[in-house]
Amino acid sequence: MAFKLSSVVPWGRNFYEYKLMFALDDNDLKKKIAGFGDGPASFNYEASKLGYDITSFDPIYQFSADELRKRIEEARSIVMQQMRENTENYVWTHIKSLDELENVRMSAMRLFLDDFENDRFEGRYIYHQLPEKLPYETHAFDIGLSSHFLLMYTSLGYDFHIQAMTEMLRVCDEIRIFPIVDLDANKTELISDVIKYFDRNYDIEIKQTEYEFQKGDNKLLIIKNRI
Repeated sequence: MAFKLSSVVPWGRNFYEYKLMFALDDNDLKKKIAGFGDGPASFNYEASKLGYDITSFDPIYQFSADELRKRIEEARSIVMQQMRENTENYVWTHIKSLDELENVRMSAMRLFLDDFENDRFEGRYIYHQLPEKLPYETHAFDIGLSSHFLLMYTSLGYDFHIQAMTEMLRVCDEIRIFPIVDLDANKTELISDVIKYFDRNYDIEIKQTEYEFQKGDNKLLIIKNRI
């Protein structure tokens, strides 16, 4: 089935949020990092400007900046309306209001769009759809990140998550997944089943982070290859 941009709700986070979500310290940021499902986040742009080595993967990168810009504007009102209807489900600490949220998200996505539009030769944004095989050798990256995708979309099913994370672990020494709840911020059986599967051959850690926006989504799953 063809990937359709109309079915995507693009919503990007920034460098500061990535650092908190994934507990990235200065030593981590010096490593080679892959972001899976990064979408219109500004993490790649901001980190690259600071001299870090970041490669982002997402199926939306098959589209042009203009197509993505149009879809972001279409999705903006939908997302913000949903946020207005569910403000009680969020922790207003790092972001203190709906207006600030909209400004932070749109600022991040505008930075992404400008960077994506100009990234013709650097190749930091690569079209890829998990769980398909990545065009990289084993252990090409030190750290792989997945923000608000894996484990959150339980409807994709157990097999999808196992296959996607297995491919990530093929090219990354370790992967970090945030958050470890579903779309309603509830812990699901999927998480336990996934951890049970990888626990046989990998080192597993669940770590509490400094980032919590949706109530209950303040834990990070880390899976490391035993190298």
